[in-house]
Amino acid sequence: MKKLIIIPAYNESEAILSTVETIRREAPDFDYLVVNDCSTDSTKQILEEHRLNFLDLPVNLGIGGAVQTGYMYAYRHGYDMAVQVDGDGQHDPAFLKTMADHLENHHCDMVIGSRFIRKEGFQSSRARRLGIQWFSWLIRRMTGVTITDPTSGLRMVGRKGMELFSKDYPRDYPEPETIVTLLNRKLKIEEIPVIMRERQGGTSSINLKKSVYYMVKVSLAILFERSRKNKC
Repeated sequence: MKKLIIIPAYNESEAILSTVETIRREAPDFDYLVVNDCSTDSTKQILEEHRLNFLDLPVNLGIGGAVQTGYMYAYRHGYDMAVQVDGDGQHDPAFLKTMADHLENHHCDMVIGSRFIRKEGFQSSRARRLGIQWFSWLIRRMTGVTITDPTSGLRMVGRKGMELFSKDYPRDYPEPETIVTLLNRKLKIEEIPVIMRERQGGTSSINLKKSVYYMVKVSLAILFERSRKNKC
């Protein structure tokens, strides 16, 4: 089984090297690809100096565009599984083998690493947890499926997910919306418990100023995506 780790990176100079080193140590059966999303700090220099595997985007595409680039690469190069691991050090690669085994053995199309099943490790802020609970309720209401951690970026997909996402992927805040995309198509999503860490570097794409926009935009996107069900 060919497995690729997609690492979207925008101004991750503080953590990108340690992230890749941890991947090499904890997930040696996986290939990796850093997608440098036109970083303005020294991320590119670090990637070049240490001869890491990376693609350098000529313009900033945002998290969605960077991850979609990784899915396109994975699909076109014949990978069987692709998983997103953020470049800020929050995601622990030690869980990737378990995720891959679950994806294969349970015939899933997506496996999500959830921090809220066992509630261990970094649990995010109270405000963000409330937002996560809202999206979890909305997805359950729209699809009948309970996803405890719908904003988790630690997500592994098989070939069907790669094909879909390489063709169409939201530009920003893609996680909850793309869960509904897969469920609309009767694809199988399951979660497994993982432990996440506080970010080791970089800054969050969601700040206080963007939080209202985030909640409204993603909620509307989920509702719109669900409305496409009969057209799938």
